[in-house]
Amino acid sequence: MAGTYLDKKGYRRFSDSGKSVHRWVASKKVGGNLYSNQRVHHINRNKSDNRPSNLWVFNSQKQHTSTHKKDKKRFGFW
Repeated sequence: MAGTYLDKKGYRRFSDSGKSVHRWVASKKVGGNLYSNQRVHHINRNKSDNRPSNLWVFNSQKQHTSTHKKDKKRFGFW
């Protein structure tokens, strides 16, 4: 596997392609490529925790945002 680095937003990316590690891991989890509109959510809100069990794939930004709003109500942070 290629080396990685943290981008300005705190997401890990592959050094050779710039692709995000969490999207790559999520695509392996679901068994195929992700569509550009699909969003990957870190369940524990830790951007560096890219374990498959910590990633949810949403079919839209709207669904992803809704989950963040629910988290804010439950836990007091986005």
